[in-house]
Amino acid sequence: MNDQQLLRYSRHILLDEIGIEGQARFLAARVLVIGAGGLGSPAALYLAAGGVGRLTLVDDDTVDLTNLQRQVMHTTARVGQPKVESGREALHQINPEVEVVALRERADAARLGELVRDSDVVLDCSDNFATRHAVNRACVAAGVPLVAGAAIRFDGQISVFDVRDPASPCYACLFPEDGKFEEVACSTMGVFAPLVGIIGAMQAAEALRLLAGSGRSLAGRLQMLDARAMEWTEIGVARNPCCPVCAGRPGVE
Repeated sequence: MNDQQLLRYSRHILLDEIGIEGQARFLAARVLVIGAGGLGSPAALYLAAGGVGRLTLVDDDTVDLTNLQRQVMHTTARVGQPKVESGREALHQINPEVEVVALRERADAARLGELVRDSDVVLDCSDNFATRHAVNRACVAAGVPLVAGAAIRFDGQISVFDVRDPASPCYACLFPEDGKFEEVACSTMGVFAPLVGIIGAMQAAEALRLLAGSGRSLAGRLQMLDARAMEWTEIGVARNPCCPVCAGRPGVE
């Protein structure tokens, strides 16, 4: 690290759990963020500020006026721009040293596989089950940890699915692909603006801790926030030995 980097990241370096070595890991890291909206905005902003070397943003949408109530990476002046381009501008304003790869696309399974294999950690900041399951399958196949978040109305949730650990479940162990889950959108149900900030910031925190190898991640635990009362609930998540996505991994009896 040069003198400017030592100064910029000094508050990380002062932490025993990160230090020079951990910050160097951040600078060398490649992080994939799927979705540049409500969750992706705070997650990407904190990852860039924290010094992640390369951030890849994937989103095929454009900035709309209705996004600005919660998608803090975007501005009124950038309404109509692709979200990934708006995001790249915002991230470079915070930290011009970060390499930002802006992909305006809806990645299919093959493309996700390629992107995930070239990443050290993946953040699922999408808003639909089809994408979440596709991202999960790619992460399981590549052996890359996944930080998954979701938020709707006043309800948020976050977990880590780290397939490098034989005991860790994958996303499909918790939410089977053939499960009956209600698909709801904030365009019809609404979402409390600070909620996506809380969950997205936690996704960034989990990603940085995975990269630094510090503390205990949320693998095997699902945390749920009721923002009406600001109450957290945590449940344990076990690996499903019959999961059609991850059952072939080592560690299943």
